[in-house]
Amino acid sequence: MGANCECKYLMNKFFSKKISIISFILIPIIFLWHPSWLGFLGVQPYWPLFWLLPWSMMNGSVNGLIYGLFLGLILDSLTLDNSFTQIPGLIFCGFLFGRIKLNSDILVGHFRYGLICSFGSFLCGTLYFLQILFKNFSDSNSLMLIPSVKNILAEVFLTGFFAPFICSQLLRMFKFSRRKL
Repeated sequence: MGANCECKYLMNKFFSKKISIISFILIPIIFLWHPSWLGFLGVQPYWPLFWLLPWSMMNGSVNGLIYGLFLGLILDSLTLDNSFTQIPGLIFCGFLFGRIKLNSDILVGHFRYGLICSFGSFLCGTLYFLQILFKNFSDSNSLMLIPSVKNILAEVFLTGFFAPFICSQLLRMFKFSRRKL
């Protein structure tokens, strides 16, 4: 019985120290899984921001910028057929999110996560759309803008809707793992 308890203790200690890395690895998995039941108008929330916001708030702008770069590199490597990148938006969001201070008011913090992630999703979606627009500038027409704007707005809505739930839980887990160190 004593060895079993010690083994459980060691596993809990390991997972509590590595929770940020484990949750970081889940981002590409969710990105590829693309659960349609969480979508709206065929669009998904922008999953990387849910992890990047609490991580950057806890660790600052420089770490947010670096992990935004890593997230962008990983997500771009998953979509090799695409000539557009998510790196600029994630770097910029990681840097901006790191400048936000933690708030002790829980209710305001929950709604704030939604607004911040909505802004970040709008920023990332717009930067991605601008890359597409500049590449196809010569043959673009105004009808191409309508579905793109719809997709960006649906992504902004979904990201802002789910952010209070997901970001607050991740922030709580990150704080818990930091206390355990």
